[in-house]
Amino acid sequence: MSLPGAAAEALGAEVAGARRVAGGSINDAWSVELADGQRAFVKTRADAAPGEFAAEAAALRWLAEPGAVRVPEVLAVGDDPAESPGARFLALEWVQPGSLTEAGAGELGHGLARLHAAGAPAFGAFREGGDELRIGPLAFDVTPAGDWPSFYAERLLAPLLRPAVDRGALSAGAARAVERVCERLPGLAGPPEPPARLHGDLWSGNVLAGAGGAAWLIDPAAYGGHREVDLAMLRLFGAPSARVLAAYEEAAPLASGHAERVELWQLFPLLVHTVLFGGGYGGSAGDVARRYAG
Repeated sequence: MSLPGAAAEALGAEVAGARRVAGGSINDAWSVELADGQRAFVKTRADAAPGEFAAEAAALRWLAEPGAVRVPEVLAVGDDPAESPGARFLALEWVQPGSLTEAGAGELGHGLARLHAAGAPAFGAFREGGDELRIGPLAFDVTPAGDWPSFYAERLLAPLLRPAVDRGALSAGAARAVERVCERLPGLAGPPEPPARLHGDLWSGNVLAGAGGAAWLIDPAAYGGHREVDLAMLRLFGAPSARVLAAYEEAAPLASGHAERVELWQLFPLLVHTVLFGGGYGGSAGDVARRYAG
């Protein structure tokens, strides 16, 4: 498969070369060399949903807005619903890979604190009309809710139960435990906090180390939520450095009891993985839910 012509045209410079690169589990990804010497990262997918790449571009711009963390600049996006799926793409600034340094980890922790503090208009979508959140093939209704416990329970956790059970990856007992957690969330969620500006899918694979040792955030599923969620997600599959979390605490100490809530916020990504991949994720999600079900 060659680089989509629409992407080459939209970059606004003659394409001198393009080669396939790793770009996640579902997209076709390209390193594109332009005749003017610039380089771009382009991802595309034949079955991309209309608006999917435009939503990601908007999320990247929203995260970049406070100037708190590094995110790749959006160079071009092709996501016109009238176009064929093959013409849908996202072109981003190329980030030359490197290794995260201690200084870079500290900068990321401080930056995440500033990013979260930049806030969001509500618990839910960060822009008018952006009422759908995508994580891989899964779509979530992120119509704003009045409070965080309601949003987390009704918009994020509950919609995953039926597909997880239907897949055979989550037992009926585990599903009931999740339902009980949803009922108890107002008392489990900790002190009320204003909506934070979240990356939304901040596992370590979405923290890219640049050549200079600094961290870049990629592949967001951004929305307004509780700031502890990003940090819990970062710890789920191995944080890039303990210094990230320590630096965050230096800049913006977390509320009392936050350590006891880490797995509560990890329940959402565990259920996402249960639906997408099955395996042992359902058992892990059930174990976590039972701890909070009371």
